[in-house]
Amino acid sequence: MARHGARTELIGRRHERQVLDGLLAGVRTGRSEVLVLRGEAGIGKSELLRYLLERADGCRVVRAAGVQSESELSYAGLHQLCAPLLEHVDGLPEPQRNALRTAFGLQLGDVPDRFLVGLSALSLLAGHVGDQPLLCIVDDAQWLDSVSAQTLQFVARRLVAESVLLILAVREPSEREVLPGLPELVLSGLTERESRQLLDSVVAGPIDQGVRDRIVAETRGNPLALLELPRGLTDVELAGGFAEPDGRPLSSRIESGFVRRIGSLPEETRQLLVLAAAEPVGDVTLIRRAGERLGISVDAAVMNAEAAELIVFGPWARFRHPLVRSAAYRAVGVADRRRVHRALADVIDAEADPDRRAWHMAGAVAGPDEGVAAELESSAARALARGGIAAAAAFLERSTELTPDPARRGGRALAAARAKFQAGAFDTARELVEAAELSCLDEVSAAQATLLRGQVMSASKSAGAGLPLLLEAAKCLQPFDPGLARETYRDAIYAALTAGRLANAGVRDVAEAVLSAPSHADVPTREDGLLLGLSRVITDGYSYGAPALRQAVTAFRTEEVSREAGLGWLPLVCRMAHNIWDFETWTVLSERLVDLAREAGALAVLSSALLLRLSNRAFAGDLQAADSLVAEAQAIGEATGSGFFAHYGALVVEPFRGRESATRAAIDAVTQDRLLRGEGKVLTATQWAAAVLYNGLGRYEEAYAAAVRGCENPQELGLSLQSRVELVEAAVGLERRADAVHEARTIDEMARASGTPWALGVAASVRALMSDDQLADDQHRKAVELLGTTQARMDSARARLRYGEWLRVRDQPVDARAQLSQAHEMFAAAGAEAFAERARRELEAAGAKVARRSPPAAPKVLTAQEAEIARLAHSGLTNPEIGARLLLSPHTVEWHLRKVFVKMGISSRKEISLERLGDGVAS
Repeated sequence: MARHGARTELIGRRHERQVLDGLLAGVRTGRSEVLVLRGEAGIGKSELLRYLLERADGCRVVRAAGVQSESELSYAGLHQLCAPLLEHVDGLPEPQRNALRTAFGLQLGDVPDRFLVGLSALSLLAGHVGDQPLLCIVDDAQWLDSVSAQTLQFVARRLVAESVLLILAVREPSEREVLPGLPELVLSGLTERESRQLLDSVVAGPIDQGVRDRIVAETRGNPLALLELPRGLTDVELAGGFAEPDGRPLSSRIESGFVRRIGSLPEETRQLLVLAAAEPVGDVTLIRRAGERLGISVDAAVMNAEAAELIVFGPWARFRHPLVRSAAYRAVGVADRRRVHRALADVIDAEADPDRRAWHMAGAVAGPDEGVAAELESSAARALARGGIAAAAAFLERSTELTPDPARRGGRALAAARAKFQAGAFDTARELVEAAELSCLDEVSAAQATLLRGQVMSASKSAGAGLPLLLEAAKCLQPFDPGLARETYRDAIYAALTAGRLANAGVRDVAEAVLSAPSHADVPTREDGLLLGLSRVITDGYSYGAPALRQAVTAFRTEEVSREAGLGWLPLVCRMAHNIWDFETWTVLSERLVDLAREAGALAVLSSALLLRLSNRAFAGDLQAADSLVAEAQAIGEATGSGFFAHYGALVVEPFRGRESATRAAIDAVTQDRLLRGEGKVLTATQWAAAVLYNGLGRYEEAYAAAVRGCENPQELGLSLQSRVELVEAAVGLERRADAVHEARTIDEMARASGTPWALGVAASVRALMSDDQLADDQHRKAVELLGTTQARMDSARARLRYGEWLRVRDQPVDARAQLSQAHEMFAAAGAEAFAERARRELEAAGAKVARRSPPAAPKVLTAQEAEIARLAHSGLTNPEIGARLLLSPHTVEWHLRKVFVKMGISSRKEISLERLGDGVAS
């Protein structure tokens, strides 16, 4: 028979124990380590966690466990892990402190960005290690609520040098991908010898050799199966081998064994186990009170359950294994489960924990119930206020199911669909929208449903896929909600500009709809002016819409902009400032947008804001600042699992540097990104990048071919307009002016409509390239003068380069050297290597002696992250501020700075040299 009693020693697992011992040793030396243990149910993940805990002397330990019934409660798992450290939360920077407290429901506040919550959790875990390493253990991570899992994945990716060991155990296979991309250790079964050793340790008395062989073979080295399956066999079956074969999956057989054992217990003991299984936290007081409400003799039931080795009642109720919990829950019928949920709901304090009470109430009802549905709807509102979108979606979906009134059910289904969309569950969102549309939706709700379908299509497929639906929704919303209609038009036109040539509905369709929409305001707002001006540019031509567009853009710069309005409108406004050649407004508003996104912790907006800002800095000739923004965008990309931001940043910066391999790598990375295949704007950007690169290198044939492709879709505006300038320069370099007449004329028309010094200066430089003799000289001088008054230093330097080249060809070496020297200095200061080399060659041809730039003694090569931390430290930011910018803990920032000091041979921040940084960074 099977032996009961003392726990067996850990058998086998030599390699796994060595790995865990190595990780523990690492954190004791100051490193941080992360590991995901993966394996099937019963394979030994929990036992390895116990092994680790037994050897964690001198470490502070915090623990959490995912619970299936709590997988929809936002931040429940993260709150459980961080709870012992919350006494230190007041030491966090205010934005992080507020984000974490709001997420955990400890205070009211604006919905926190989930990445700001992640940074807050990282700071909390890393900032309070003290002299003790911190061991963080999360068991059954496959059942964590999605936002907790995402946050812990974020934290895991940013841990470096905080003396934190984060171990997460995941049961495989699971319904969704859990914690991908982290270091992992996949557990396999014990060897045959180890399996026999473990089996013999738990079976007393005779066992037939054939039975032993069959158990070892069927359990495939699964330790829990080896311990539990013999319990289900009688002495006769063990000794004589008369058991029937069982073809079910191993985890099902183990769970069935637990179900049989639970079924043999007294009725009240079974009820107590169901209560414990339904109460996800393991709150012993709550379980006892609910048991008493059901009339259970709790003390006797606890004694029986613990004697059966199924659960331990200490400060918390802990099942021996998660399969015991699931077995206990399904060991009784549906009616009994409802009684249990009702008892738990009755004893939960409705003021202290209304959401868990509502969830249990939902489990207690047998059919539609408006009272419970309304409570779930309120729980969803509270979850949204904490940033728990996935939890809100779950509450609303269940509320929809329990709503008896069809009209109200449709509204709740639509709200659930919206929350599912925001949580990234696009398929479920689409199904809920369809369910809502089957209900009695009024015209406004029907329009909102169309809007939501368009948003789902745009997010799940491409920027252009949802355009027709967005456009339809905007038209339907116009009579009822002009504000929402305007925002929908804004999103539609932004998507159309992004999709460009690949849009299902053209940007002209959106523009015509905007122009035909009735106005509901006596005086058009700046938002109205922006959309109307842009639409006129698209439908009637640049010169017709640019003045109104410039007026609206200026209003956004000079008037107050709230945080909400700024985050919603400034991305489009910044693009339009670029399109109307208003460099100063582009500079001011792109900086304002980045600041707003940083202050709000809105990483979804911050990523695009950084790209808009770094484009501005690149055209300003401040490539070091652009590098800094690329590094920040890369940090966000690493946190979110996306490489697009860093690749797109490189696509803008590297062409000006003239580094062909880096530019080509960025072009290839962006072109091959499957998430960008529906964005024509990106394809245009790659052609513009190639044109700038090859113009800088003086390879005009390649520059011309790329610029032609970059100009193919002028309706995209942006870099399609900039590609015209590259085309003219390349055509002139090839002595093919006739091929650039149309582009030069278009640039001239745009400049007259815009009227900004940047536009007029670039147009003058283009006109000079297309002219001869005195007219060319006049236009070159005008370009140099106008662009010298702007912050567009890259175009200013290029205007001087073109003028100098023209003067040299016309045998005016003195004047040529004056222009070329200034151009060379400007390019060299900016780090525009190819253009600087082109200017140097022209200077030599004009008779000047120009030594190739010899960089100062470079330090040992810094990583890109070390260089960026050094730049930010040089700018005066503190370690916590640098950490907030790059999504790192202050400990990791300090660790990187120590490495920077050693490599640069310095001992303080004041000694950091930006010039040396630029030449000592690994590419």
